[in-house]
Amino acid sequence: MRSKDRISYFYDGDVGNVYFGPNHPMKPHRLCMTHHLVLSYELHNKMEIYRPHKAYPVELAQFHSADYVEFLNRITPDTQHLFSNELAKYNLGEDCPVFDNLFEFCQIYAGGTIDAARRLNNQLCDIAINWAGGLHHAKKCEASGFCYINDLVLGILELLKHHARVLYIDIDVHHGDGVEEAFYFTDRVMTVSFHKFGDLFFPGTGDVKAIGEKEGKFYAINVPLKDGIDDSSFNRLFKTIISKVVEIYSPGAIVLQCGADSLARDRLGCFNLSIDGHAECVRFVKKFNLPLLVTGGGGYTKENVARCWAFETGVLLDTELPNEIPDNEYIKYFAPDYFLKIPGGHIENLNSKSYISTIKAQVLENLRYIQHAPSVQMQEVPPDFYVPEFDEDEQNPDERMDQHTQDKQIQRDDEYYEGDNDNDQNMDDM
Repeated sequence: MRSKDRISYFYDGDVGNVYFGPNHPMKPHRLCMTHHLVLSYELHNKMEIYRPHKAYPVELAQFHSADYVEFLNRITPDTQHLFSNELAKYNLGEDCPVFDNLFEFCQIYAGGTIDAARRLNNQLCDIAINWAGGLHHAKKCEASGFCYINDLVLGILELLKHHARVLYIDIDVHHGDGVEEAFYFTDRVMTVSFHKFGDLFFPGTGDVKAIGEKEGKFYAINVPLKDGIDDSSFNRLFKTIISKVVEIYSPGAIVLQCGADSLARDRLGCFNLSIDGHAECVRFVKKFNLPLLVTGGGGYTKENVARCWAFETGVLLDTELPNEIPDNEYIKYFAPDYFLKIPGGHIENLNSKSYISTIKAQVLENLRYIQHAPSVQMQEVPPDFYVPEFDEDEQNPDERMDQHTQDKQIQRDDEYYEGDNDNDQNMDDM
């Protein structure tokens, strides 16, 4: 047992300022709300806080096609009418709109997950958190389901430089299709997704029969669920499957996508999970004491998303949080009771005991085909991506500096704190 986990937490205030549009369910503002709850509970004093680097296009192209990355970098709301063919090709439109600062938004949330993976690789922390990440639907050459860049795939690719096997676990209400697809043909990543399946629910994939192919056969696990699953059913199934997976697969690191749309009363969800039930999955995975990268994901009732991820930050820190939410900049969103926890829901649970037993039996049967953990002949470890710093003297002083560049030069009181743990002051020492 480790004496005390070292936790790195990644956040950039700019990530919560983008706007998908008036009727779009994705509200990045939920990330600001989450962060302010973390601050109001004083959790920032117990972990190292970092502003992630903005991922360079060439880093994003480690998974995505270079032409898709270049197009995301170029397109703006003002010019999109000129590119109707490309918009269709890259699946940009109603679900995945073009908005102001879209590419910077992608660079920040992907940079957070890449940085988190690198800190784990370099054994600078035991757990790394990026609530802005977890955008699991994005594909190699196209956007999908509110996701443009698949930060999870990029983070896993980084972890694979140091670990023979990486386990990916997804508790979002939607199937983690983009991550599964990226690693469908390899045994170096096992993907395990618990999600709603059927009734044409997005994205429509994730049947229990989808198990991977070629070298990846039996290394994709899908746990398809029906409406209304509750804490006890979900947690029992989760613990049974994940404990067996860890025992058989023996991963070197775990990536946990904590989509909060699996909570009760989510705008797009259909499960009955309470915050306690959702967080129990986080608590359980933490107990394996393996390098752990934790991200956000879906979640469309934003006050509950913030509650959930703040509570789960506490779980990762072994810190119990009072149920009464402390005063903070967004306190009005938590009216009328101002409580942290939300109870389970009351949708009829269509997951019968026999259905759950059948799914569990099928998954465990597939796991039996994996005799032992696959071995990998490890090569020389590739370096962390090297990108030169820009030269201040070459910058045009007349160009408006963006917030991220300004932030490199000042310390923001709303995000950081003073004292020994202030990593803004000693990044040069690393």
